[in-house]
Amino acid sequence: MKGFSKLTQGLLGQPMLDILTNVCALEAAGKKVYRFEVGDANIDAYPHVIAATKEALDRGHTKYVDSLGIPPLREAICDYTERKLGFKPDVSQVAIMPANSVIDFVMRCVIDPGEEVIFSDPGFAVYIAVASYLGIKAVKVPVREENEFRLNPADLLSRITDKTRLIIITSPQNPTGGVMTEAEMLQVAEIAREKDIYLLSDEIYAENIYDCQHYSPAVVDQCRERTIILSGFSKGHSMSGWRLGYAIGPADLIAKMGQMFETVYTCVPPFIQYAGISALNTSPELMAQRISRYKKLRDLMVEKLNELPGITCATPKGAIYVFPNITGTGLTSREFATLMLEKAGVAVVPGSCFGEGGEGYVRLCYVRDEEMITEACAAMKSVLTDLL
Repeated sequence: MKGFSKLTQGLLGQPMLDILTNVCALEAAGKKVYRFEVGDANIDAYPHVIAATKEALDRGHTKYVDSLGIPPLREAICDYTERKLGFKPDVSQVAIMPANSVIDFVMRCVIDPGEEVIFSDPGFAVYIAVASYLGIKAVKVPVREENEFRLNPADLLSRITDKTRLIIITSPQNPTGGVMTEAEMLQVAEIAREKDIYLLSDEIYAENIYDCQHYSPAVVDQCRERTIILSGFSKGHSMSGWRLGYAIGPADLIAKMGQMFETVYTCVPPFIQYAGISALNTSPELMAQRISRYKKLRDLMVEKLNELPGITCATPKGAIYVFPNITGTGLTSREFATLMLEKAGVAVVPGSCFGEGGEGYVRLCYVRDEEMITEACAAMKSVLTDLL
């Protein structure tokens, strides 16, 4: 029997989900694990969103629909974008699909094997994984703790070549929580315009922001020329299991992505899309209450981590993660993660899973109960005190 295709040789998957699988096996065997490995809040979706999902099922919204998404949701996204960013895209610029598939389909639609995509290091593991299996060269721009993990546009510009086809920018950023300034975003948009390169702005954490404001490079061309917004409901609305996301971009690219999506998935279940409409209509007051709760959890996690021997943890301005520096322990990121899981029962993600620039760090999702954060940090402190 012949082996698998060349395409599969570059498949990497998501390291966080490998850790999740291992943790689930440990729990099934009876071990208590404090789980901070995946970006999944233990706070449920808003009650009105759950109610809207049930209502849509009761009303029979269970059949095939347009692959680009149901018109009411696409229209709601246009209205939401206008409220949030100040411009209103056309419905033809919007496609409904899981957020990770947006990354995949954008790369497949605008880059050929051997050409280049640029993104930050450390950066979201899916960028690395998709580029790898598609045979695309990943050009990485270091983001550093001393610069609050913000991408420097000058570093980006110096890495552009005649093979660069796409820039991916993320703010707030996974895994670091870094948030770019308005000036930095506008500089990146100008670079993309000058070099005539597509720009994918990953804004999945745009609602998860605490000490500053979210800015999007899409305000420059309103997603009509080269900018694509990736967003969704997993993080800002605690709807990770719904797998509901969307893209806003140039209409011709959105149409091509829609063809690709209908080939692979057909469509997102309509009852889930109606839940998205309900989520977009969540009152600002409810959203603010939840973000305030997240901020308190962030502050608690940062405080407790900074009490641990060999660890320093900066306060992230966005997303739902902390990215503590563990170099003072003398361990690599993987050694630290393994030690904490085995000895403290705490599941974290090695920073190296997000690129070479993540070595010396680990990622923890802090959207957990206060008691869990306190107990897990106490367990890690006990292990590190014995070690150091």
